[in-house]
Amino acid sequence: MEFRSVNKILENSFRTNWDRAALSNYQGVTLSYRDVARRIAKLHIAFEQCGLQKGDKVAICSRNQANWGVSFMAALTYGAVAVPILHEFKPGNIHYLVNHSEARVLFVDDVIWEGLSPEEMPDLAVIVQINTFKFLYTRQDCYAQVREHLNESFGRKYPNAFGPEDLDYYEDSADELAVINYTSGTSGFSKGVMIPYRALYSNIQFAIEDAEPQLRSGMNVVSMLPTAHMYGMMFEFLFEMTIGVHVHFLTRVPSPKIIMQAFADIHPDIIIAVPLIIEKVYKSKLKPIIDKNKLKYLMNIPVLDKAIAKKFCTELTHSFGGQFEEVILGGAAFNPEVERFFHKIGFHYTVGYGMTECAPIICYAHWDKVKVGSAGRPALNMRIRIDSPDPRNIPGEVQVSGPNVCLGYYKNEQATRDSFTEDGWFRTGDMGVVDEDGYLFLRGRSKCMILGPSGQNIYPEELEAVINNYLYVVDSLVIEDDGGLTSLIYPDYHQAELDGLDRKALENRIREALPDINQQLPNYAQIRKIEFLPEDFERTPKKSIKRYLYQR
Repeated sequence: MEFRSVNKILENSFRTNWDRAALSNYQGVTLSYRDVARRIAKLHIAFEQCGLQKGDKVAICSRNQANWGVSFMAALTYGAVAVPILHEFKPGNIHYLVNHSEARVLFVDDVIWEGLSPEEMPDLAVIVQINTFKFLYTRQDCYAQVREHLNESFGRKYPNAFGPEDLDYYEDSADELAVINYTSGTSGFSKGVMIPYRALYSNIQFAIEDAEPQLRSGMNVVSMLPTAHMYGMMFEFLFEMTIGVHVHFLTRVPSPKIIMQAFADIHPDIIIAVPLIIEKVYKSKLKPIIDKNKLKYLMNIPVLDKAIAKKFCTELTHSFGGQFEEVILGGAAFNPEVERFFHKIGFHYTVGYGMTECAPIICYAHWDKVKVGSAGRPALNMRIRIDSPDPRNIPGEVQVSGPNVCLGYYKNEQATRDSFTEDGWFRTGDMGVVDEDGYLFLRGRSKCMILGPSGQNIYPEELEAVINNYLYVVDSLVIEDDGGLTSLIYPDYHQAELDGLDRKALENRIREALPDINQQLPNYAQIRKIEFLPEDFERTPKKSIKRYLYQR
């Protein structure tokens, strides 16, 4: 792979798209590329006058919004290291991550700032209110003066007005550290993944050449995933900024209702999502129609099948804005029943595979090359291998190599060593097989695997996919419990109440489904009992369940 500076690509994109819309808060303010460049230029002046050095860390902790994008790109294009922190973390976690990353600057919004204490973050020089870029805290009085006189400093630096010719961003190199991304994985505590510029560039190149070549300047994308997480950051924001796309941030909690309204208003040209969003649409809108009208039977009659499938596909496509090339799903496993239905009706979806440590892409296939149940083939510049004596039939750990792979974990040499094989391949911790065409089929995480009574490998994700198909099951988690398997279930209490079922009746109804569930599972993977949770599982930024919290 021939490397190009990511910051210079951004610089060129800003010049080319100067007057086009760049970042919007949905139903709020819109910034043009000119506006974004101007705000970045002011932040660069503030960084310099506050003594920020190249390579210093800049932490960003806020909900998705236009100024999140400005702050992130200001850090990179200055030559600092960006440290995105999920805004849903508790104050103690935020204090810890700011300190662990050795951040000198923190961008934060008001709601988060209320719970924070500057005294708990002694390395910070400046804390900036992200909505207004006012300084909330400065370690030295002279830094406060920097903000008060920032407009004067900007006028002195650019006396003839600020234009495209004034852009001159820091030129990065391939193995240079760009981002420290903290991941609260499902199997343990947060680690700071060190993302180099080559990984950002390789992902951008992949998006331009393979995943989203139809995207051009002036097109629209809805950003609904957390920008503090690598998946949303890369494919709903950063890549788009390099080609002049207009990104619309959903600034509120992206419920299905808000998401669907945004799709109807914006008509996005590509949709990046986690499976949970599409599964909710299927379970709440489509499955009741199919079950109620006996369409399952009718869809087995060839002539009717095609007509019904086409109608479903047209309606679904329209509800997602009607203009997208494909819906790219990632971040978690796709429910098999839902995927089979989407494939049957010809909906333009695909399931990719990635992780924070690869910034994030590992595998992908365009919607018209999808194999049901697969996570695609190795993405541009990437290679995968299965650590198994028979990679086509016996699951083994998925190991990856290529420029997307991270440098390791920040200030955690042991974790870095443990994550690479002796010959330098990254160990994903995921189990899978590869077919004759190179498609990857994931079987679960090696750390989640449960050993059956006679040594069989039980992957709880496969059992959970069966359980989650049942009415009123929002999500489930299968755990080993005193030598057997227990399913923890979070039911849809609200929907059940609307349907006239009280809590006891709902739980009895789900328990009655246990024999039917077990009929679909191997004998060595039978669910012995069901337990109910009063509220949803604790989740990671990708909305995966934090499994380690529920083990016994």
